[in-house]
Amino acid sequence: MRLGIALLSVLLLAVAPAVPAGAQEAPAGMKGLYLLTDYPAVTVRPGSTSTVNLRIQNYALPPERLALSVSGAPQGWTVTLLGGGQPVAAAMAATNNSTSLQLRLDVPADAAMGSQNLTVTAKGASAEVSLPIAVTLAKELPAKLTVEPQLPSLRGTSKSTFEYQMNIKNDSGRNLVASFAAQAPQNFEASFTEQYGSQEISSIPVEAGQSKGIKLKVRPPSTVASNTYPVAVRVTAEDATAEAKVQLEITGQPQLSLSGRDGLVSSRAEAGTEATIPVIVANRGTAPAEEIELAGNAPSGWKVAFEPKTIDRLAPGQTREVQAQITPPQKAIAGDYMASLRASSRGETASSDFRVSVATSTMWGIVGAGIIAFALLIMVGAVARFGRR
Repeated sequence: MRLGIALLSVLLLAVAPAVPAGAQEAPAGMKGLYLLTDYPAVTVRPGSTSTVNLRIQNYALPPERLALSVSGAPQGWTVTLLGGGQPVAAAMAATNNSTSLQLRLDVPADAAMGSQNLTVTAKGASAEVSLPIAVTLAKELPAKLTVEPQLPSLRGTSKSTFEYQMNIKNDSGRNLVASFAAQAPQNFEASFTEQYGSQEISSIPVEAGQSKGIKLKVRPPSTVASNTYPVAVRVTAEDATAEAKVQLEITGQPQLSLSGRDGLVSSRAEAGTEATIPVIVANRGTAPAEEIELAGNAPSGWKVAFEPKTIDRLAPGQTREVQAQITPPQKAIAGDYMASLRASSRGETASSDFRVSVATSTMWGIVGAGIIAFALLIMVGAVARFGRR
């Protein structure tokens, strides 16, 4: 029994009519052939080409060949019906489906101003449908641009690079090339790049009715004070201008520096003996530096310490003297060595190299002199003893 039902289902599927791709059921009570467009009245500029999108809609009728024609075009105009990107003279629409067409209008530059009524007709053996289209000739509208930043206000430090995403929209009826410029405070660097690129640009093409994204990069000078700074953006294309304003809020940033007392970056030390070097830590930034840690690097076997090892807080413009305690190894050879001292505070770092001249211990000199004197006494005694023989 089940096998019989399965075989019957297969047979029904085999004889069922194929449903065209994209087909849909006709609305209740709807039957017939329709020629449609979203915009049955358009404005065209003399000397230009315009396109009107059309579609043939078939509700509940069997498909048939439809001859296409356009009437009412003034002398000198060129009207062409396109299907699939090429000129066509006939079309077919499947049951409960539609076929897309385009009406291309080539209007001569000397065409008289005013309105013209064109009629597009689709005629078959059993059905005929027409669509009137009003075409008004008018002078070209002035170009129109708008520019809008996505985030008009950003915050960062003087070391930050501020990036603003901006959309330029062409509200004109023709393609434009938009040029842009930024007016920033003195010593601020401003540049434009593509939205998803790094190449700097000064203009970009924007199609009619479309938008393009660009990126504005602003880099402030490292010495700028904490404040809010405005940047004006100006976009131009032919006779159109659009403007937008963005701002960057710069917060304070500590800036550390290290130096010796009175600017000296050299000192003397004795092998095996701790030497104390006064070091000046300064904050030349615009915000307090907190939890400053001091450290140093020296040749292998050397010891570097600080007193104090940390500075809790250093206000802008404030300085603090600390003592660097450097100890060369006992067997260090006399000469000049470099020690690098460093101060760090939450990502802010400063360093300075100090030259340390190492001398051997005076005790070793005395011992050496004693050894030499003892050797001389032995030599003199030997000469005196064996010289008589």
